Amino acid sequence: MKLTILGCYAATPRSMTNPTAQVLELNGHMFLIDAGEGTQIQLRKNKIKFQRINHVFISHLHGDHFFGLIGLISTFSLLNRQSDLHVYGPKGIKEIILLQLRLSNSYTGYGLYFHELESKESEVVFEDERVIVRTIPLDHRVYTNGYLFESKPGDRKLRIGAIEDLGIDRCYYQKIKQGGNITLDDGTVVQNKDITYDPAPTESYAFCSDTYYSEAIVPIIKGVHALYHESTFLESEAHYTERTKHCTAKQAAAIAKLAEAEVLILGHYSTRYTDITAFKTEAEEVFDGTILNADDGVIFDL
Repeated sequence: MKLTILGCYAATPRSMTNPTAQVLELNGHMFLIDAGEGTQIQLRKNKIKFQRINHVFISHLHGDHFFGLIGLISTFSLLNRQSDLHVYGPKGIKEIILLQLRLSNSYTGYGLYFHELESKESEVVFEDERVIVRTIPLDHRVYTNGYLFESKPGDRKLRIGAIEDLGIDRCYYQKIKQGGNITLDDGTVVQNKDITYDPAPTESYAFCSDTYYSEAIVPIIKGVHALYHESTFLESEAHYTERTKHCTAKQAAAIAKLAEAEVLILGHYSTRYTDITAFKTEAEEVFDGTILNADDGVIFDL
């Protein structure tokens, strides 16, 4: 699981910082999560083969989280993209994007599918044989979702030496990988655990930006491996959180602690701050797991 931070600052883009966008690579998928202004430029700067992106997840319809989407969609057309692109986001995202495409007479030559969200309860929005993605309802000034990405367990690993010693035919290998026991010719039942190793551990990543402090999300993300949680303010500006529906670094750490996350990644910093090291320092007062400060261009190998 690899996470590339394209942008992690709040509100307006600056010459040295970018609004929210990130790429998650998980079980063979490359997911784009939010697409603030300048996303496609950041994709190029980070040498990401963005033609591999087939699924885009937009948290909410504030500009610093989706203004870069139309540019990316248009560039895909210029590059003669053929594969389908799926966009998941709040109701209204389809109208906004199609209006821009229609008025510029720039319809795509590839399949563009919108999956508009309205539910205030967590729901599965994408699933295949490798990954499942659920929404995390958040408390912000407009309808907002975070997303929980989870890999599915793979096949069990064969203990080839043990299998060959028992003379088990190759035709049973797939059954063994899928957890099945094997009955030998003499009637002996070989337990799967004796001829396989456990599959690789599953991985999970929760993206939570933007949101007011809410413990309601904890049951959804309980036990998550890595949690990205917005931390717009330091404690000295905590009085802004209620009005803006954002969080402090300490509040993000409190959620990570309740959720028993292994790793907390802080981001969505207010651009009022010139030094982000204090965010990690304040969060460490609450959460004793691994705490990482996101920054533009940083890659986390999780």
